[in-house]
Amino acid sequence: MMSVTEQLRVIEEHVVDLLPHDELKKKLERSVATNTPLRVKLGLDPSRPDIHIGHAVVLNKLRQFQDLGHTVVLIIGDFTAMIGDPTGKSKTRPALTLEETRENGRTYVDQAAKILDMTRTEVVHNSKWLDAMSFKDVIALSAKYTVAQLLERDDFTKRYRGGEPISVHEFLYPLSQAYDSVAIRSDIELGGTDQKFNLLVGREIMRSFGMEPQCILTMPILEGTDGVEKMSKSLGNYIGLTDSPRDMFGKSMSIPDTLMPRYFQYACSVSAEEVRAFQEGLVAGTIHPRNAKVDIAKRIVARYHGQQAADDAFAEFERVFVKKDIPDEMPTYTAATAHEPLVDLLVQQQLAKSKTEARTLIKQGSVQLDGTKVVDLDHVVDCSQERVLRVGKLRFLRILPA
Repeated sequence: MMSVTEQLRVIEEHVVDLLPHDELKKKLERSVATNTPLRVKLGLDPSRPDIHIGHAVVLNKLRQFQDLGHTVVLIIGDFTAMIGDPTGKSKTRPALTLEETRENGRTYVDQAAKILDMTRTEVVHNSKWLDAMSFKDVIALSAKYTVAQLLERDDFTKRYRGGEPISVHEFLYPLSQAYDSVAIRSDIELGGTDQKFNLLVGREIMRSFGMEPQCILTMPILEGTDGVEKMSKSLGNYIGLTDSPRDMFGKSMSIPDTLMPRYFQYACSVSAEEVRAFQEGLVAGTIHPRNAKVDIAKRIVARYHGQQAADDAFAEFERVFVKKDIPDEMPTYTAATAHEPLVDLLVQQQLAKSKTEARTLIKQGSVQLDGTKVVDLDHVVDCSQERVLRVGKLRFLRILPA
């Protein structure tokens, strides 16, 4: 293993919270002295089957732990997903069945394998221990934490003060997640900054069971391609790990310039020194913003599809968009279906005030799809891949796959 000092340098890179630092140092010292890997935990909430590069921020940090010689434990929350993580939610989430959560969990693991070394990864389902608990066990676990402590959590507090209902089972979510740490004897638990409360509960529950509490490490939440909201498939502002190289490149090129430093830092697996040089270059003007965005897009595609795919995606982007005088930034629309009538699309996305105006624009040759004029009034747009719709000289719409 690397020395404790060297390991801490790697672990601390790009981290928001690392608590408590002195306890982590002691764990690492013991690990090096006994040549025993630490157990590094990440709980996955399989309420949705797809992973995007926002999730990958934490997965990349897990891979660093593996490269340092430690063991990663992925907990598929097939049982807790039936409760639904209330973090950041203004209302109770709909329940899922155990079959649904397990199917989503299998998809998660397949996608996580794009980043993690699965030979050094333990994959467990928390239904193994949570489903086996008796009602007596649940009461005993609940007795280890107070309602006052749970109401310290921001989203619970806001809902309580706003008169929004909070179901009792939602209080059990952080306790269930905390018990996962007991079950697998976690040394460190990772999560996004929105998971800090849950991770800290894990420390207290482990201590109440007479165990050495885990340290916690949080990573930043990556904004979506809209530059405003947290990356989410439901919002259509995500870059999925299973996206094609073409779509992945195109989506990366659509991010606002203000997001480039964050995407370079958290989506490209680069060192602190590279991040510093990148930011200084943007400020000094020695790095052109468009070149910087191309660099980011190529790095992201290469990370999940290989360098050749990244080069091919760049060449395709240049051919379709740049040579057609199409801007990098434009409004985006995630298609509702794989095929949508062009006239309806123009009206729906406010590129035409009415179907009559939409037909007139098409007849005049003012409508282009991927740089080619569309003259068929009954044209149906194939939305199975990313497209760019242009009306006149200045109005553009990037259509993302359904």
